[in-house]
Amino acid sequence: MIRNFKRTAAIFGLVAATSTALVACNDSNDSGSDKAEGGSDAAETKEVSGDLSGEGASSQKSAMSVFEKAFLGEYPDANFSYTSSGSGAGVKAFNGGTVDFAGSDSPLKEDKGEIEAAKERCGGNDAWHLPTTIGPVAIAYNLGDTEVNLSTDTLAKIFKGEITKWNDDAIKAENEGTDLPEKGITVIFRSDESGTSDNFQKFLKSATGNWDSEGKQFPDAVGEGANGSSGVADQVASIDGAITYVEAGYAHQKEADGVKIAKIDFGNGPVELSSESVGVALDHLAFKETGSEHNMVVDSEKLFASDDEGAYPLILTTYNIVCSAGYDEETSALVKAFFNTVLDNQNEDLENAGFIPVSGDHLERLKAAVDAIQ
Repeated sequence: MIRNFKRTAAIFGLVAATSTALVACNDSNDSGSDKAEGGSDAAETKEVSGDLSGEGASSQKSAMSVFEKAFLGEYPDANFSYTSSGSGAGVKAFNGGTVDFAGSDSPLKEDKGEIEAAKERCGGNDAWHLPTTIGPVAIAYNLGDTEVNLSTDTLAKIFKGEITKWNDDAIKAENEGTDLPEKGITVIFRSDESGTSDNFQKFLKSATGNWDSEGKQFPDAVGEGANGSSGVADQVASIDGAITYVEAGYAHQKEADGVKIAKIDFGNGPVELSSESVGVALDHLAFKETGSEHNMVVDSEKLFASDDEGAYPLILTTYNIVCSAGYDEETSALVKAFFNTVLDNQNEDLENAGFIPVSGDHLERLKAAVDAIQ
């Protein structure tokens, strides 16, 4: 669970005045709650049965466990599986038709043919991005009891291998009064294709301008690779002086093993990763124009470049990618039933798993999209 992720009522109630909005706890997690207009009634949805499969981002593995429990409790004749193989593998599996939806921390890429491949997989219909899972990314490190502040510029230099010691002058300047050890920095990165890597690289480029590579594959010129979110977290816990980027829930799971989370200076002083700082960043969430109100792609460049006071904008908005149409009747019913269950369970269980429940305008947009799936 993310420390201090119990939102105050005021923070939970915040919804942006525009359609960019965003986050709070959903007051209704009753499995019998009313569906959005146009949705199936309870008697009809209880008849949903069959096998539903998803694959992709490991960042939402814990959230999927919450959703799976709720879904199977609601629909006892259905089966569900989600393989947390990474965003890249999930997109490939979805486009290849071997799973019904993909989880990805980054949207489908036109220049890599992913959008067209998804359209072909969906029988000529567009695939939609549903940003249903929202969680912050932590800069996790292992340095004993030492608390560390790091600016975005320093972060980029560390992951580029330009800063290699914890007592480097740049880190000293950002941590006055802290006794930093003369110890080497071991960078740990995702070795598998990952939407987390894609977003972290976008963040470094947008926030600093001092980053050249992009995509789901993190460059391997500096540091050591590990597979999956749990893999990098385990690696940092086992190496004194290590640092990585990882979803906050995985970092907190390793606190007992000496892993800490750095405060990041995005331009207005060091910011602790907390419910409040994430809430400030999410208040400024914006979406790109995609041609359909139901295809919601976050404008990550604006998000990652922001330096609003008290905000922690290093956030993953994990997409669940579905066909807008083209499923057979059974699969369509399963997909809609599952994602309605997801939206009906934006609650404390999800928060305890390290994520931010959605509500307000964003929740209503997601409900409308799920109801529009054919």
